[in-house]
Amino acid sequence: MAEREKQDESFRVEMGEDKRPYSPARPTPAVSVSSSPVAAILSYCVASILMTLTNKYILGADFNLNFLLLAFQNIICIVAIQTGKFMGMISFRDFKMEEGRKWFPISLLLISMIYTGSKAIQYLSVPVYTIFKNLTIILIAYGEVLWFGGSVTNMTLFSFGLMVLSSIVAAWADINAAIGSYGNSSGETATALSTLNAGYIWMLVNCLSSAAYVLGMRKRIKLTNFKDFDTMFYNNLLSIPVIIVFSLFLEDWSSANMERNFPADQRNSIMFAILFSGLSSVLISYTSAWCVRVASSTTYSMVGALNKLPIAVSGLIFFDAPVTFPSVSAIFIGFVSGIVYALAKVKSQGVKTGILPTVQPMSASSASMRDGLKN
Repeated sequence: MAEREKQDESFRVEMGEDKRPYSPARPTPAVSVSSSPVAAILSYCVASILMTLTNKYILGADFNLNFLLLAFQNIICIVAIQTGKFMGMISFRDFKMEEGRKWFPISLLLISMIYTGSKAIQYLSVPVYTIFKNLTIILIAYGEVLWFGGSVTNMTLFSFGLMVLSSIVAAWADINAAIGSYGNSSGETATALSTLNAGYIWMLVNCLSSAAYVLGMRKRIKLTNFKDFDTMFYNNLLSIPVIIVFSLFLEDWSSANMERNFPADQRNSIMFAILFSGLSSVLISYTSAWCVRVASSTTYSMVGALNKLPIAVSGLIFFDAPVTFPSVSAIFIGFVSGIVYALAKVKSQGVKTGILPTVQPMSASSASMRDGLKN
């Protein structure tokens, strides 16, 4: 027994003495910011919020030169990406007439989407605009079922139901707020309701044109093999002359109307906001591609769903949108619908079917959102 304890003691001593030479621990390599998913996601969220709020600020009640605004934004975007290409920061293909001819119908759909979107956000509050924008997802999903062989699961259908419910609650909250502010019989109430109705009509047209743009672009990208900045370059370049023509013939360029849209006391701030919104469009395109590169398309989809909440809340904070129980409930339901939709996509991507698959490994909606990053 004593011999055994002696052997154990000897073993403990030998184990306690480390005869190896000392070498300092190697420092953990720092993670590059460009490879950080957190940095990419935060940048995308900030860019989305800034773009939405800036457009809402510019498109005040008296602004009626929407085509001129879009022309400024597109020109700023072209100058920005051309500067980036000249400095070697980005690369994209040079303009070719044949490719421009093939892409021109997509640019027309883009013009329709951004113009109707600018009119909708001009008449609606930021939270309501954000909630109603979810309805575009439903149109895209069923467009994919018709034209691309997509599929819609029960969980996805449930998320669609929540999106429709949130839109109904948001509209009800808006109408109640208008009636509560001015009363049932006043002329101001009629004017407020007329403004809301115009906003809902523009929002409907925007959802339809947005779905047509995404579905059409998805098909066209497969034919042209455009990359991120190729799509941005052709979209903006081909849109500029059309938008300028529309502005010259359809909008009022009189000095009185110019003074109304650019009043002397706000002219500098409005011009700066236009410049900022143009640069924000470039930032959104870049951060969208950045998110997909450093994370997964599923993560990006989830971020897009969760991003609706800070955009809607920021609209409540920075603009005079009514804060009521129905309006907050609509934001919450829309937020939940986005989460359920993103989870439905995650589930559909992870399904491993047996002999006869009923859901694609990457859903058509995921592919469409991935292709939609290239705008």
